[in-house]
Amino acid sequence: MTIVTQADRAMGSTVTGFALNKATEADFAELRAAVYRDKIVLVNNQHLTPAQFIEFGRAMGTVEVYYEPMYHHPEYKEIFVSASRPGEGQQVGVPKTGQFWHADYSFMPSPFGITMIHPQVVPKKNRGTYFIDMGKVFQGMPDELKLAARRTQALHSPRRYFKIRPSDVYRPISELQEEIEKKTPPAIHPTVFTHPVTGEDVLYVSQGLTCELLDADGRKLEDGLLQRLLEASGQLDPTFTHPNIHTQTFTEGDLLIWDNRSLVHRALHTTTPEPAVSHRVTVHDAHPFYRESSR
Repeated sequence: MTIVTQADRAMGSTVTGFALNKATEADFAELRAAVYRDKIVLVNNQHLTPAQFIEFGRAMGTVEVYYEPMYHHPEYKEIFVSASRPGEGQQVGVPKTGQFWHADYSFMPSPFGITMIHPQVVPKKNRGTYFIDMGKVFQGMPDELKLAARRTQALHSPRRYFKIRPSDVYRPISELQEEIEKKTPPAIHPTVFTHPVTGEDVLYVSQGLTCELLDADGRKLEDGLLQRLLEASGQLDPTFTHPNIHTQTFTEGDLLIWDNRSLVHRALHTTTPEPAVSHRVTVHDAHPFYRESSR
């Protein structure tokens, strides 16, 4: 197995020569180290069955099953399916997922550290994922903005981007909103936390899932700080040309692994309908999700 850092890119490394049936715990430890160091790891030539993909995930840590069954693979609930297959009958998985900036599961009390994507069908036109390194963002912010962010906590919720399920048709919107709040009550996390492996401070806010910032007494801030933080990160740039934004492309056979603590991401979908299918496995590693920032 060879790991090569993408020296000409903002982040990421590429892995060649990895074979799941021959991999040792030392190999997986090296992969995890690369994820923490390089933020994104692209493992080439991984033509895995769903069962093998889950095996890979379990070798990286403890697999988390997504809380909404409509996203599950029909045979393997550990696999989250994002799928758009125009004109091919019954829908498997959910189409057009992730069309907003977010960190996976930030709206849950215990988010996971590692996300893994295994593309199954890739459109002929460009389809990839945008990423922003929120540790790098925080490092580059003015001191006054850093200090303001450190004094707050962030409230996260899926309420704005909850996908309507087939069973929700004809339900009153108020009833659905009540269910969302009951099933996934807002989670509060530090706006800035310390990464438990790298020791870097990470700005933990996203355009899609961070609803508001709270002061030390738990009161909602009305001073526009969240907007300023999102602008500083590049998440509000509609052109996706902000220098903080990294575009990661992939092809069938690639396995994309990233640091879900440090990165926010957003899917890059084609504007015209094309078949597209991706499998996702998400993993809790051996570390707490974050350490409280003491600075």
